Amino acid sequence: MGATFCTPRRSLSDQWKLMRYGEDPPVETWMANNLPQDAAVGVDPWCITVDTAHRWEHAFPKKQELVKTSTNLVDEFAGRSVADKLKDLREELRQEKACGIIITALDGVAWLYNVRGSDVSYSPVVHAFAIVISDSAFFYVDKIKISSEVNSHMDENKFEIQEFDVVGSDVTLFSSNQLNSSSMCGINGNGANEVDGENHNFKWADPAVTLALAKALKNPVELEGLKNSHIRDGVAVVQYLVWLDKQIASVPQIFYNLDGRGTMKPSEVTASDKLESFRASKEHFKGLSFPTISSVGPNVAIVHYSPEAETCSEMDPDSIYLFDSGAQCQDGTTDITRPVHFGKPSAHEKACYTADGLDYRHGIGHGVGSYLYVHKGPHQISFRPLARTVPLQASVTVTDEPGYYEDGNFGIRLENVLIIKEAETKFIFGDKGYLSFEHITWDVVSIIAFDAFYHARAPYQIKLINLSLSTPEEIQWVNSYHSNCREILAPYLDESEMAWLKKATEPMTA
Repeated sequence: MGATFCTPRRSLSDQWKLMRYGEDPPVETWMANNLPQDAAVGVDPWCITVDTAHRWEHAFPKKQELVKTSTNLVDEFAGRSVADKLKDLREELRQEKACGIIITALDGVAWLYNVRGSDVSYSPVVHAFAIVISDSAFFYVDKIKISSEVNSHMDENKFEIQEFDVVGSDVTLFSSNQLNSSSMCGINGNGANEVDGENHNFKWADPAVTLALAKALKNPVELEGLKNSHIRDGVAVVQYLVWLDKQIASVPQIFYNLDGRGTMKPSEVTASDKLESFRASKEHFKGLSFPTISSVGPNVAIVHYSPEAETCSEMDPDSIYLFDSGAQCQDGTTDITRPVHFGKPSAHEKACYTADGLDYRHGIGHGVGSYLYVHKGPHQISFRPLARTVPLQASVTVTDEPGYYEDGNFGIRLENVLIIKEAETKFIFGDKGYLSFEHITWDVVSIIAFDAFYHARAPYQIKLINLSLSTPEEIQWVNSYHSNCREILAPYLDESEMAWLKKATEPMTA
């Protein structure tokens, strides 16, 4: 059983059956086979794509049907103006012969209009919708949330603010070709839209396709912001590891969990809170990018473990400790996973940490937003079929996070964020060129190699490496990278922190 299933398996009663994505039947197949033949399946039309709805309807027996539910069950770092984004979007719509687009994805609205909010935990988005047509753009949001600064921003970029609940009626007008437009989709004398002089039926332009790649392709300002935010994040993580190392080795003291319980060691929760405090001290920090996974020993084998103050474990020098965490910064979003051992790791743990080819039941990498969602496509590196539909290309970000998990024992996952860029090679074939990866995560303990995709690694915890499993070239690569790590982080560390970093990244020899 995959480690991802450990937490829900513990939490669900025997009245539930836990199903695996990609192995058990798809949702639409399950519904078709298990619901009554005349079942009505309620859906929120704002939360599923048109393609998904069509796929579900195609899978249902004739009497089953989808029913619409009546209720719902920042320019400095953006690098591109709203006007430029709207211009490109309208050109794409023109090529698709589409009259406009309805955008329901919150990050799509935030990206297009260069606005951010705090309506969703860990994600800087606002509850809003957007409709864009040839000569107008509308932003549907609770107006009480709009500051004078945002109002000026909207006026300057020529998109109109409408009350949130007006979107339904405007969608109705849009879907019946009644929404006003004067160029690409004009209103003729009969009330019908015209595109390039011809009448056309209303056509959906799926925002999941239209905007996803545009958001994923980072412009130079966004790339620079991501690099800077990851340097600051690296400093915070080094400071955290210095602190944690001292707590494990020092005279015991009392730490207090949120529930007031006292403990002689840092717990998974108190350690996580300390890491957040180091991040919060850095410039442009706005919050965490997801709930921190802070896990000790057997808990590390639970991929999406969430510690609770009442039940969490204490730090154990004889066990692996893993933290998977990230920050939302105005200039970028970060995501990093590091396993560390404060005692003497076993030969088996070292072999699992060092070796390639161990299996794990999650994807290898996902896209990362730019002060947006921390998990974002459309590209990914995964065993899932969807990963084969969108190729990797220059200027997108992707994580690299292989792992290994033993239920009830320990786990390992190591994650860095990479930028994909065009490779400079002596030779090319087919005039296509090659792509390469640039590390932007600079922390002391980092990812293992995954040679099936590329041969690149970042700093290791030396005590966890089995050098007999590493080639001289690999050891030299790690030593070189450690040197870069020290050089990049040194200006931001004090004397004691730099001393710790130097010791942690001492050159290895076979």
